[in-house]
Amino acid sequence: MSKQIVIISGSPNAASRLNGMIDWVRQALESKGYSTATITVVTLPADDLIQSRFASPAIIEANKLVEDASAVIIASPVYKASFTGVLKTYIDLLPQKGLEGKLVLPLFIGGTLAHLLSIEYALKPVLATMGARHFIRGVYATDDLINRIQDGSNDTTFELNEELQGRLHDSVEELITEFQLRNRA
Repeated sequence: MSKQIVIISGSPNAASRLNGMIDWVRQALESKGYSTATITVVTLPADDLIQSRFASPAIIEANKLVEDASAVIIASPVYKASFTGVLKTYIDLLPQKGLEGKLVLPLFIGGTLAHLLSIEYALKPVLATMGARHFIRGVYATDDLINRIQDGSNDTTFELNEELQGRLHDSVEELITEFQLRNRA
């Protein structure tokens, strides 16, 4: 089984605190020998997304990353109790059974705990129709758990609070355990 993991970022904001979560998880996985690739949906051609151009070279390339991955991390801010429309436009371009047999780890961030169940009620039903059956314990964070640090350059770094790091660690370990179990089978 491939140790390739693809991260799909549905944030429309390049400086989103969600990037802090994504970076933390990517570094944790890569330090354990897993390779990662990231699809930042907002950088895909907007016309291809909006006009559902399945034959677009950029969409084909992104879908190939998902196809070749053993696990998919779906990351999104929460707006109006759901994942972003940007993410939905890309999900609509994935093959109908494009998540079949894949481990799926959701990472969501929102302004308040009021949208804590958005992973369960907004994301999982959509992904289940695409063949996703094995969900790793998702992580929902609130904005106040991540500090955005500007160092004077154009680079933005993020500082995650200890409790959030612990939850991300637990989800990464669960993902790794599932990889190991699948490799033994």
